[in-house]
Amino acid sequence: MKLRGLAFAALIALGAAGAAGSAQAQTMSYAQAAGLLAQHCGEDIMKVCRGQNLGNGAIYNCLSQNVSRLSPACAANHEGIRQMTEARAAAQLEVHKVCDRDRAQYCPGLVPGDGNIVSCLLEASKVVSQACTSALINAGYNQQ
Repeated sequence: MKLRGLAFAALIALGAAGAAGSAQAQTMSYAQAAGLLAQHCGEDIMKVCRGQNLGNGAIYNCLSQNVSRLSPACAANHEGIRQMTEARAAAQLEVHKVCDRDRAQYCPGLVPGDGNIVSCLLEASKVVSQACTSALINAGYNQQ
């Protein structure tokens, strides 16, 4: 699927998830976000935000502060892209809480903080709870 189609589908899904109040958040990896941001806002970033650092939200802040100077594609998409990457980061923080019972049941030798918990939960994906499965998907650990 072309990135433009992916961006449109992702933004439509974001709106649908928000409207439906779904437990499954729409998330996006940083790599996906960078690709979509480059596609929709690359020229705007070079024009309006040249010289800005990539870290600490500087590009997002620059785009937000200059929204009236952005192309229609960038103005329409940069906020949705940011929301999906933030949803991914939040989901990654939540996955261990949501899946704690599943960890105790299906990964008995592993304790919170063990780096192998996600791998174990993915191996047990056919039997873990629906909440844990959704948390793993939202966190980007398990793709449907």
